[in-house]
Amino acid sequence: MKIRLDSVIKTFETFRAVHGVSLEIDSGELVALLGPSGSGKTTILRMVAGLEYADEGHIYFGDQDATDIPVRDRGVGFVFQHYALFPHMTVAENIGFGMKVSKVKRDKAEIARRVADLLRLVRLEGLGDRFPGQISGGQRQRVALARALAVDPKVLLLDEPFGALDANVRHDLRRWLREIHQELGITTIFVTHDQEEALDLADRVVILKEGKIVQQGTPQEVCRDPKDAFVLKFLGDANRLTGEARGGRAYIGAADVAAAPGVVDGPAEIFARPRDLDWSKTGPGIAATVDRVLDRPGERRIIATASTGEALEFDVEPECDVSAGETGFVTLRRAKVFSLS
Repeated sequence: MKIRLDSVIKTFETFRAVHGVSLEIDSGELVALLGPSGSGKTTILRMVAGLEYADEGHIYFGDQDATDIPVRDRGVGFVFQHYALFPHMTVAENIGFGMKVSKVKRDKAEIARRVADLLRLVRLEGLGDRFPGQISGGQRQRVALARALAVDPKVLLLDEPFGALDANVRHDLRRWLREIHQELGITTIFVTHDQEEALDLADRVVILKEGKIVQQGTPQEVCRDPKDAFVLKFLGDANRLTGEARGGRAYIGAADVAAAPGVVDGPAEIFARPRDLDWSKTGPGIAATVDRVLDRPGERRIIATASTGEALEFDVEPECDVSAGETGFVTLRRAKVFSLS
């Protein structure tokens, strides 16, 4: 099912949550809506679901204008962050609930077969008779997904689906959800503020800020070519240095530190990921003093202060001989430069 949003606007009292958003999602695509709190991502998801109505603009499911179609008639499955399971129902009863109240009538045997199939799909065989309070958070999220899939939705919508889970469980469920999507091929939109989650899972990432789309593309595209400083910083840790652009290069003081193609001459912001900085004791580069050394599995994170007074964080090999108080030089292996003019 292809989905298209055409100049959609949503306002709550005096606050405009979504500013004329237009977006196309191809049939079978898995798209992440990524942005900070208040960026409009959940409001867009709820308008696609029919839980909120657009004040202006249109939402199309295929060729059908679905803007004013009630939620129960849209053919969507919705997975909430906090599961929204019925605590007094068993796992199997929760999964089968939507089929029982659907306008499409099914007999008990058909519902039981469908529930059994879904329990196998989400790897919860043998847990159908348990109650939500008797299973783990990760298992409850799988039940919520199975319940959403039970009604054979044309579109699957997930709102911060793993936000309430710990890091290890989130990682496992992300991989599992990707496998489910590849198997079923349902058009899927999920909302997250977790950059790693979006980049790991999505075919395409749509980045929002203050109710507007600021960039969209494949995970590789948005990581390699962020359109502005907001996108770059939102997609992960980045060091920010101030300098000057001249003739397609960026300088900090007299040091030539990075390419700056297309950047107008004048004051500039220079961003580099921690993995893209190199450290040496003899130069050349930007002079810096090490403040702290944090040992982590497989690497050492260096916290330092550049001679310009700006904070730096970068990673070195575990065997790198460096300690607090040392002075040395930092070079930028890869950087992104934006004009401040």
